[in-house]
Amino acid sequence: MALMTLKNVNKYYLSGSDLRFHALKNINLSFNKGELVSIIGESGSGKSTLMNLIGGLDRDFEGEILVDGVNIGTYNENQRVMYNKEKIGFVFQSFNLIPHLNVLENVALAMTLSNVSKKIRVERAKKILAEVGLEKHYYKKPNQLSGGQKQRVAIARSLVNDPEIIIADEPTGALDSETADQVLQIFSEIAASGKLVLLVTHSERVAARSSRIVTIADGSIISDQEYPENQVYHSKEHLSRFSLTSRPKNRNLSFFAAMKLAFLNMKEKFSRSVLIALGGSIGIMSIILMLSLGSGVNAYLTNLMQEQVNPVVSEVRMPEPEEQETSNSSTSEITGDPTGMPMDPAQNSPVMRNDNVPFEQSDLETLENIDGVASLEKGYSTFSLGNNSIMYNDRYRSFMNFITMSSMITTANLSEGEFPQEGEILITQGIADSIGEDSIGKEVTVTLMMDGVITETDMVISGIFASSDAVGPTAVFDSIYMNYADVEAIAQANDIELQPNVVYLVAEDAQANARVKEEIKTLGYQGSAMESIAKLFTDMIDIFTYILAGVAGLSLFVSAIMILTVLYISVVERTQEIGVIKATGGRKKDIRRIFVSESFLIGVFSGSFGVGFAYILSIIGNRVVEQQFGTTIFLVEYQFIVMGMVISILLSVIAGLLPSVCASRLDPVEALRHE
Repeated sequence: MALMTLKNVNKYYLSGSDLRFHALKNINLSFNKGELVSIIGESGSGKSTLMNLIGGLDRDFEGEILVDGVNIGTYNENQRVMYNKEKIGFVFQSFNLIPHLNVLENVALAMTLSNVSKKIRVERAKKILAEVGLEKHYYKKPNQLSGGQKQRVAIARSLVNDPEIIIADEPTGALDSETADQVLQIFSEIAASGKLVLLVTHSERVAARSSRIVTIADGSIISDQEYPENQVYHSKEHLSRFSLTSRPKNRNLSFFAAMKLAFLNMKEKFSRSVLIALGGSIGIMSIILMLSLGSGVNAYLTNLMQEQVNPVVSEVRMPEPEEQETSNSSTSEITGDPTGMPMDPAQNSPVMRNDNVPFEQSDLETLENIDGVASLEKGYSTFSLGNNSIMYNDRYRSFMNFITMSSMITTANLSEGEFPQEGEILITQGIADSIGEDSIGKEVTVTLMMDGVITETDMVISGIFASSDAVGPTAVFDSIYMNYADVEAIAQANDIELQPNVVYLVAEDAQANARVKEEIKTLGYQGSAMESIAKLFTDMIDIFTYILAGVAGLSLFVSAIMILTVLYISVVERTQEIGVIKATGGRKKDIRRIFVSESFLIGVFSGSFGVGFAYILSIIGNRVVEQQFGTTIFLVEYQFIVMGMVISILLSVIAGLLPSVCASRLDPVEALRHE
């Protein structure tokens, strides 16, 4: 049985909307192993069209092309791929070598697409290259070879998978006569190894070396002659030279092989690849820096707050009555002449007061019974403008914030002196400055408004509260601190029924305190004003951080468009390469995988550059800020790095999908003709 048989093969091309051009007309041919056949004819006669049909590059025909008795016109996609991998080897007129691969890699391409192990494909490629006289040129690039050497590389590539049929399109068209004779001798030896060699040519010189000449004109076979004097004879010597002793199992292109092909192409266009990666890195760097800035500022505020308060103590206040809510403050009120200015509290001047809602006994019992609470401390605080003041000799200073001492306050809050004992107070630095030097130990007169009653009492200053680093009202307003027992004594002396309006719950440990805080919210009570203000700041910082990160993210959109454009350009530049890959058994999926791998690598490099730049700039920024303000504000967390890398890769891969699909859909015949 003949190796290949063509039965009534017809090929039509659309010529206009309804017209069809009859390119091949009732072709009937039969070919056997070991033949060296020249298919000759003028340009436009149909010989290249016939070659494309036989090679499986064009499946749109009528009739039958039988190979080993099977009609290749009925092949599905996978069968066509295996046909190109195992049965057919192409040698192109313009060589169609891939410029960014060396000689060895070009020859091994078909085995790379078949996912053959590196050891086997390298050994096979070297063996075939040695047979065609190129054993000294394994690692040269195609542009370092002569025309004859390039054609030998193309021949070696067609032989590497040990196909049964070799199709050569004008194999000597670009060669001088001496080199052409050498190439024709190689084809004769290939035929002698038992392979069918089809030379598509218009050269009489090539035809004269063939054992059979098929002449085609206007799409029809006009002659089919054999030349016994040129008949090649099989020999074991030639068989061992060009054939595989054992055929490795053909599989599909692996992800890592596709990645290597993509990397080699990027390496060939190194400058362009670096610029693309740098362009994409700007957005990644900006997003990481913005998130790091927000995280750093939040961490600074959190640490600062934790330094100011005891981590096992929770501050609790009663919820504000809904009916008292106003646009300014839930319990604020203005009294006195609205046109006047705050003066001595004894005068009738405008004042503004904010008193917290007092606790009932039932509330205290409820809070004290929360699981994890070790003890409960009563407290009293008030915020007032124009009511409270402190007097030393003839020096008068009003203050706005009055708070009782509690376990919430730690030694970190003390800049000078000691915590107050009975009859003593703690003041902030602003009040201390108004009194003068050495304010500690001085006796002062404190005027307080409690439950609408103005009280006066003499107290001794025990220390100065470190308000310069505080978070909350104390950081802004002058404040004094007094023991609750002293407040009770003042209330009793002025016939005031004192009820605590703030409570401090001391938890068993820090973990228990976290649970206590959650339970406080669940029961409907309010937490620390300091925590509320800090949370407000952190929420605002988060909002601004995400807004800035979103603005920075716009550059990622520009990067995606840039990557998509560059990959489209790459598809155009590599059109012939795509045709070669398809002709040597590459699947559409393989083409997509190669281009997606390239976009993946661009994403990896962009992300890496972005992360690196962000890290370096954060170090520089932190050093500058630390020198100026004694703190750091950029906190690059590992999740930001991971997120930056993931965004960069996903964006690049998504941008590369459309060009990769376009590349995979290219017609191999048209791709091979592309200049």
